[in-house]
Amino acid sequence: MTLDADVIVDRRRLRRKLTFWRVIAALGVVAAIIIGGGAALGLNEAGKSRPHIARVDVSGLIIDDRARLQMIEEIKKNPAVKGVLFAINSPGGSTTGGEGMVDAIAALRETKPVAAHIGTVGASAGYMIAIAADHVVARRTSITASIGVLMQFGNAKKLLETIGVEMDAVKSAPLKATPDFYSDTSPETRAMIASIVNDTYEWFVGFVSERRHIDMATTRKLADGRIMTGAQALEAKLIDEIGGENAAIAWLGRQDDVPANLPVITWKAKDGLADQLGLAGTAGRLFGQGVAEAVLGASELRKIVLPEGLMLDGLVSVWQAPSIAKAEVTGGANQ
Repeated sequence: MTLDADVIVDRRRLRRKLTFWRVIAALGVVAAIIIGGGAALGLNEAGKSRPHIARVDVSGLIIDDRARLQMIEEIKKNPAVKGVLFAINSPGGSTTGGEGMVDAIAALRETKPVAAHIGTVGASAGYMIAIAADHVVARRTSITASIGVLMQFGNAKKLLETIGVEMDAVKSAPLKATPDFYSDTSPETRAMIASIVNDTYEWFVGFVSERRHIDMATTRKLADGRIMTGAQALEAKLIDEIGGENAAIAWLGRQDDVPANLPVITWKAKDGLADQLGLAGTAGRLFGQGVAEAVLGASELRKIVLPEGLMLDGLVSVWQAPSIAKAEVTGGANQ
């Protein structure tokens, strides 16, 4: 009987210990969720109230991003931000997206020193954004420049004829809704498209000439759409310095009103819906992204069906290498 009693006591002690450690483990999981959720939602803003350098990522295809423009406005108004670093890894994108960033950075320069660093690639609209900064740094082997504009459109006339589909339209004028995908492009339509491409190109060339202090004749020679390495861009005076992000941060540290050894804090544009819904909203967004990646991302079907370059409306300033821009972000090797 004594043995049985001892066994019962030992079992009770073991159960109490297991219960204790289960409670500790559960509290640890809850704490991790709270901390991780707070970081995902950007709730830990304490550091942004202290003097620091704001770091802004500009990666992937550039579009007209209202949330990012609003964030830059917040950076401008924040007295704790003493300098700003734009970390660029983009092949470009829409010209309107680039123009919006250029205007926002111009307003930012009025109150704070701004540096830009070009990583793997900063071309076309990516380069446009970089030179809006006060100081431009790139790696020796970075891909940059590609100064130019294009408008691209497809034509499925022969495909429609093959499958027996005929399209027709009644227009108020010959140039209305042109070009289209079901008829040959007329000389008048090509001339119209060329006029808007050239108009935007002239603006781009003038902006490069102004920001880089290069005469227009020389700028036009450089603005033939060619890409350059960082070393070539430095020789052509399209950038200011060869180096990594530390070189850009060091430049900021040498400017007036920027104390030495300031911490660098990465700012991220707020996801409006997720911010309103809290942790549940963030979890839902991440779940949706996971499903989309599982269905389309893994098989790369999305890239085949809708290449990113074709998803940009209007005029485009982009070097056709979106996958390279993603390589650095996902930990890929430098190209």
